[in-house]
Amino acid sequence: MSEALWETSALIEAMNARPVGDLPESISGISIDTRTLGTGEAFFAIKGERFDGHDFLTAATKAGAALHVVAEHKLPALGSVQSPLLVVDNVLQALSRLGEAARARSSAKIIAVTGSVGKTTTKDALRHGLSALGRVHASAASFNNHWGVPLSLARMPADSRFAIFEIGMNHAGEIRPLVKLVRPHLAIITLIAPAHLGHFRDLDEIAAAKAEIFEGLVTDGTAILNADDPYCGPLATMARKAGVTAIATFGEANGADFGLTRFEPEAEGAAIEAVIGGEAVRLHLTSSGRHMAQNILAVLGAAKLAGADIQAVAAALSSWHAVKGRGARSRLPMPGGGSIELIDDSYNANPASMRAALAVLKAAAVGQGGRRIAVLGDMLELGEHAPAQHADLAGPIAEAGVDRVFLAGTEMKALDDVLEGRVDREWHDSVGELLASLLKTIRAGDVVVVKASKSIGFTVLVEKMLTTYPPRTSTGATPETDKTASAGAAR
Repeated sequence: MSEALWETSALIEAMNARPVGDLPESISGISIDTRTLGTGEAFFAIKGERFDGHDFLTAATKAGAALHVVAEHKLPALGSVQSPLLVVDNVLQALSRLGEAARARSSAKIIAVTGSVGKTTTKDALRHGLSALGRVHASAASFNNHWGVPLSLARMPADSRFAIFEIGMNHAGEIRPLVKLVRPHLAIITLIAPAHLGHFRDLDEIAAAKAEIFEGLVTDGTAILNADDPYCGPLATMARKAGVTAIATFGEANGADFGLTRFEPEAEGAAIEAVIGGEAVRLHLTSSGRHMAQNILAVLGAAKLAGADIQAVAAALSSWHAVKGRGARSRLPMPGGGSIELIDDSYNANPASMRAALAVLKAAAVGQGGRRIAVLGDMLELGEHAPAQHADLAGPIAEAGVDRVFLAGTEMKALDDVLEGRVDREWHDSVGELLASLLKTIRAGDVVVVKASKSIGFTVLVEKMLTTYPPRTSTGATPETDKTASAGAAR
């Protein structure tokens, strides 16, 4: 029998719910998606942008839901639902109240992560490293918004030793209510960069929005900032204004509390040496790229402040792999012999992460007769800055020594125009056209990086490459499936 996550009586009290029917004594989990719901879990019928969970109660019952959490005003339209119910005023608000109760009952060391790039990677590396020391709970996939954070909190087992929550935003004011639910002991800001720039006037406004994370820190909590980020100083000032007295830094800048002392790229990853709060640490990363080393400094620093054994965390991180869509590397055999290396960074993109991906391509070892190939799609949510930000990638492409560029999307036409005469390139209106041309072009020895904003559809391109040339081995293709429908949707 599955371990109980919540006693039903505790659910009723936390959510101020009205019980209907023959309720179980406990539930084993919480789900908002019937496609991944497990037997014995509670199904929360959240209304999202595309779906209303109340339309999927029958499917939830068939999937093994122990009970349904539904809205009072939806009852007349539900008909004769036979499954036990917890009736609440608003399902999402009830989930938030449950998340608040989960936080209140927990004695875990809580870490919150935000930033323009590297949030999910840092969270996943923290989960992996800290798992060597006890039970760790962390947000699934990128559950970092108004429903993802409460859901992640509500799923936190009472006996977790550590818990890590990713908190994202597209607009100012979105982090504030979420971090006040999480109430972290440690708050990491990975980097300020022009992501979602279409919703802000400038980077100053983005930094101010990210700084909302300081408002939820517990008393005597610590802000962890990137010493190499030009916004480190302004963020520290904002942290102090929010009442934060403890501030720690990570990076390569002089005086960083968690500093990188050696970074050596290798054929499969990189060797890293660092000083973490005065303690020397060595580890091997399976993921290359200096930006990955930056993320690991934040991870080690947070682990140190959380009271973890840093050497044990570093040893665990040596077996950590970037997840699918976020730098996972696969070796794909070619029909005539030899292979190509595929770097899957297709989950999302902004100017900073695009440059980081190109730097990884530059450092990659090309096989005999091989080439560096960049497959790039639109970076979204840049607003009026989009043409310039896309065109500005010409410099990093040249610096990375890219031999051939494949582009797709209307925004990437600006880059296509400036690359004329500078590198072999082709622009396609659709991902399908690009894929057909790419498959005809690649050959043994090539290294291919794939990068675009998620909705461009490059994940389909990657999957097609993986099925066309099934990898013999993978150097980091650890899948992490998003267990909900699209962001904001419930099924």
